Order: sequence, then C-alpha cells, then structure tokens
Amino acid sequence: MKFTCSVTVNKPRAQVAEFFSNPKYLKEYQEGFIRKLHISGEEGQTGAISKMYYKMGKGEMELTETITDNNLPDYFSGQYHHKHTDNTMLCTFKELDNNTTQCDWQIEYTAFRGFIINAMKTLFPSMFKKQVQKWLQNFKVFVEKQD
Repeated sequence: MKFTCSVTVNKPRAQVAEFFSNPKYLKEYQEGFIRKLHISGEEGQTGAISKMYYKMGKGEMELTETITDNNLPDYFSGQYHHKHTDNTMLCTFKELDNNTTQCDWQIEYTAFRGFIINAMKTLFPSMFKKQVQKWLQNFKVFVEKQD
C-alpha cells in the first residue's frame, strides 16, 4: 500500500525542515507521541536507529525508526518497524518561494502481520492515509504559528 500526503506551509523551507528534524516537536503534531529514544548511529543522521513511543488506548506502541537518508532541507527518508507493520517514509520539502514550502510525505507499507491489521488494511485502507494527512496538517498549523 502506497500513498502521498501533501500540504503547503507558509514558512521558508529551511525553517520547515528544522522543525521537522527536531524530535522535541513531534508531540506538537503527532497525537499520542510520548518520546523518541536514540539507540545507535549519529542522532538524526543516515543510519541512526531510534525507538519511538506513542500512547495507544491504555498502552504504548513502539516503533523502530532507521533513517535511510537525511538530506534536509531537501528530503528525509526512513524505515519504520512495528510488530504488526513495516513501512517506509520519504518526506520532501520544495521551496515554492522565499516564504512557502511544499511538503510531500510518501508512505509505503511493505508488510502487515496479524489478522486485525490485515482486516483493517482490507476494510479501511483510507484510514492509513487519513492519519498521515492529519499529522501533516497538524505539522503545517504548528510550524505556521512559530516565529
């Protein structure tokens, strides 16, 4: 399953990429985000591995992020592993003018494990894109409020 979500952010590309790259801001646009724990490699750079934790109902969800290419402010790519899914993400930041940035996040789910997640993929495939688009819209709102 592959899809792309997009927004236009009314801020310069360098500033948009800076907010995107700093994990302290994840809680500002990803509901349920708890923390990011660096495991290995140079933090934030290609090859770095981190654990990301999200509140899910009464428990926590853990993702393992491996940065596959960090060439910000142009683009960022990563692989994400969860016990039920694997996906890749490519985020590009295109300068439209000095104060406007096009953000495109391309997501590709490469594995689904388990009955429930496979049922959700089959019955409600749009929910995956809706969640990413919601976070991207939240990101836009957050960045545009910053000075």
